[in-house]
Amino acid sequence: VQLQASGGGLVQPGGSLRLSCETSGFNLDEYAIAWFRQAPGNEREGVACDRTSAGSTRYADSVRGRFTISRDNTRNTVWLQMDSLIPGDTATYYCVKGRNRSIGCSHLRDDYYRYYGPWGQGTLVTVSS
Repeated sequence: VQLQASGGGLVQPGGSLRLSCETSGFNLDEYAIAWFRQAPGNEREGVACDRTSAGSTRYADSVRGRFTISRDNTRNTVWLQMDSLIPGDTATYYCVKGRNRSIGCSHLRDDYYRYYGPWGQGTLVTVSS
């Protein structure tokens, strides 16, 4: 099982960036996929989650209306479209799957290591002028 996040980089405030998560080793359509982020010195934060099979999509309050999670199960890929970026979005972003098929998007805040994984290296997003 692998999830590889990519697409990070340097972007100016107000700009956009699209992150990709390429998956392998499991049936993507059977699992929830979540994006987390962690800035230096901060706790890891769940920002978006999608479980299309259950009609469930969730966003953190800090990104709702600016970020959009989407997926193409036929391409084994999940994306995170990030618009209207602000310096506070600067972080390393990780994509992870529910640890089993029954896990949805209800665990973005607490005990997330228990519910989501594996955790790769992530991709760094820097929002700065």
